[in-house]
Amino acid sequence: MITPSRLVLSASAALAAALLLVGCTGSAGEQPPTSSAAPDDSNSTDDIGDDFEAAWLDNGRMFSIVTWGSSSCVPIVDEISAEGQKVTVSLVDAPNADGSERVCTADFAPRASIGGLPEGVDPTKDVEFIVTLGDITEDVELDGNAALTGTGGEATDYEPSAGWFDDDGIVLLTWGSSTCPPIVENVEVQDAGATVTFTTEDGACTMDMVPRATLLGMSDDVDDDEDFTLTLVGGNLDGAVHVLRG
Repeated sequence: MITPSRLVLSASAALAAALLLVGCTGSAGEQPPTSSAAPDDSNSTDDIGDDFEAAWLDNGRMFSIVTWGSSSCVPIVDEISAEGQKVTVSLVDAPNADGSERVCTADFAPRASIGGLPEGVDPTKDVEFIVTLGDITEDVELDGNAALTGTGGEATDYEPSAGWFDDDGIVLLTWGSSTCPPIVENVEVQDAGATVTFTTEDGACTMDMVPRATLLGMSDDVDDDEDFTLTLVGGNLDGAVHVLRG
């Protein structure tokens, strides 16, 4: 049985000026998806922003840390520990499959790293994340949500979930093949939700089951304090997902 504390898959996306922001997955030891940006010779931690954010996922059993940097060098969760409601998270760069250092594109984008909430941490109460990435350590506060019924250390149910990471940004967590991450075709925002349409993959996909995070940008007039639902269409993801607040 897979427990969320061992799930260290991450996701990234380039934030567009308009509505849509599409994520892609990668895990330790896996080659990340290709990017249209030209690579440079720098490490991903040489040029990262220090404005980290957090979001609830999987009914409080999991969380996402959103950082900024190269979209082709997505941090993965290396270590997680907890003392009371304080969770320490260490993020590191994922190496190439052969163990060599990864060459990073020169873009600057949000990247979502996914981790499992440690046992004993209560998601209905405020949580303080102490996040380290390279030379940067950030203190990220995530408000508790009384509606969350999951607990730290509990196994996932492999259902899609989503959470706000800022006023107009959502992390969407889905489960499936690591080689066929969701590709967003369109996002249409309504008063109390958004319809997210995915491209359906025609190629062959590996038979593994991993968490894939997709970052979605909402319009400025969306109120993240109100109930908000994502309607997923296509890509074998059809269904409705309530967006968690934190």
